[in-house]
Amino acid sequence: MENMNQIIFTIAQSLPGFLLAIVAHEAAHAWMALRFGDRTAQAAGRLTLNPAAHYDPWGTVLFPLLSAVTGFAVIGWAKPVPIDIRNFREMRKGIFWVSFAGPLANIILGTLSAFVVALIATQVSPDFAYYTVLIAMLKYSVFINFILAGFNLIPLPPLDGSKMVSAFLKGPTLYKYESLAAYTPMIFMGTLLLSFVGIHTIGYLLMPAQWAGQFLIFTFYQLLG
Repeated sequence: MENMNQIIFTIAQSLPGFLLAIVAHEAAHAWMALRFGDRTAQAAGRLTLNPAAHYDPWGTVLFPLLSAVTGFAVIGWAKPVPIDIRNFREMRKGIFWVSFAGPLANIILGTLSAFVVALIATQVSPDFAYYTVLIAMLKYSVFINFILAGFNLIPLPPLDGSKMVSAFLKGPTLYKYESLAAYTPMIFMGTLLLSFVGIHTIGYLLMPAQWAGQFLIFTFYQLLG
């Protein structure tokens, strides 16, 4: 019972940050695509912060529940936004910025969350009834946003980082690079299996993202303290 209560508590504290992170990520892709002339996402109703429009049964429900049950924060993903690059006014520039818009939205949200953590920690009395809960929720938001940004910036197809790289490639080089997508599921499965046997590959890959969040909290705390 105590373990179940802890799982529910973890879900309650990390769910707001998780939903905002994945919704902002996809809405940012849609908004940037519209800026470059592609209305595909807008027509599909994805230019919105409504979580229902971005819902994915695996990434928004099952995987987050599994991550919470195994002792982590609620982590997952939303349904990818439909993009038609043929509509871009500037093809290469559009591919880069539309791909970067999602991770950039998470970096901005993570930074704002870190600032508010420091603001509450330095300016609000610990006697405030919701002090501990707010700090915990915001720290989860920092962690989730920077992890989501860091993961998506990994330059493996079809992640956002790979599309950003592909914007600078062409011809046979681009074809060879995009062919890596066939191996991506095996690479991720291998890293997951290594993590399960004690070699925390995923943790090492995402460690810079975690450090960035912690560094920002510490920096804002020093500035506001």
